[in-house]
Amino acid sequence: MFMALLKTMRPRQWSKNIFVFAALVFDKQLFHRVAFLETLAGFFLFCLISSSVYIFNDIVDIEADRQHPEKQKRPIPSGQLPLSAAWVAGILTVVIALGLGYWLSTDFTLVMAAYFLLNLAYSRWLKHMPIIDVLVLAAGFDLRIAAGVSLIHVERFSPWIYIVMTLLALYLGFGKRRAELALLAQDAGSHRKVFEGYTIPLLDQFILIVSGTTIVAYSLYTFTAPNVPENHSMMLTIPFVLYAIFRYLYLIEIKHAGGAPEEILLSDRPLQIAMFLWALAVLAVFYLSPA
Repeated sequence: MFMALLKTMRPRQWSKNIFVFAALVFDKQLFHRVAFLETLAGFFLFCLISSSVYIFNDIVDIEADRQHPEKQKRPIPSGQLPLSAAWVAGILTVVIALGLGYWLSTDFTLVMAAYFLLNLAYSRWLKHMPIIDVLVLAAGFDLRIAAGVSLIHVERFSPWIYIVMTLLALYLGFGKRRAELALLAQDAGSHRKVFEGYTIPLLDQFILIVSGTTIVAYSLYTFTAPNVPENHSMMLTIPFVLYAIFRYLYLIEIKHAGGAPEEILLSDRPLQIAMFLWALAVLAVFYLSPA
């Protein structure tokens, strides 16, 4: 039962919570010991609160997941994790996360609570509304960034990060919807009501719009944000972002992947290399290059 619960908590998706570190990195406090430890603690607590969301989401979706070719294998719909145990685990996880979060920061606790409530509304109602469902997912990533901001005293953090994150999350979200729609084909609407409001051509247009806008927004950030070096060296990171966006689109269109972006990030070697080089470039620009 413990392994079934751990699987339901989706530890492989905790990689999404790395955006809690955005404020720490882009405000040039990565090597500030206290700020780093507080952000690290916040990261683990956000993993707990996001895991509680996955538990409650699987409880709400139990009947629909039993009809899904892949999701029916999850512990709750398959019966490996009893509903009663799932309810207890979900409630305890929320209480522990919010309780320890309050000890860290009141603002951080409020952000976590907003994330939890927004996702509960998503699980119950918002995920059935086309476009709104992906916008909510994007808001979840912005809240992760806001959580990191609430943990430390920021001085040079740019609001451009929120804009880029929103667009990038929309890109990944619409890509995920496209992959799911292609997998389920004609039966998509019977698995999830929201698929009745999407078609592959429509999603392709959404992806085209947000991918292009993401590139433009990130490019503008690299030379107009107040916290980037005045020598415009941040622009050197643009090629890595371009490749990552194009690579994900290639995986969606050619390899028919994309149903789980976090799985792609953990398995696709070229994308991992691109993101690793981008991270190195960002660290070099912010922490090694002259202002």
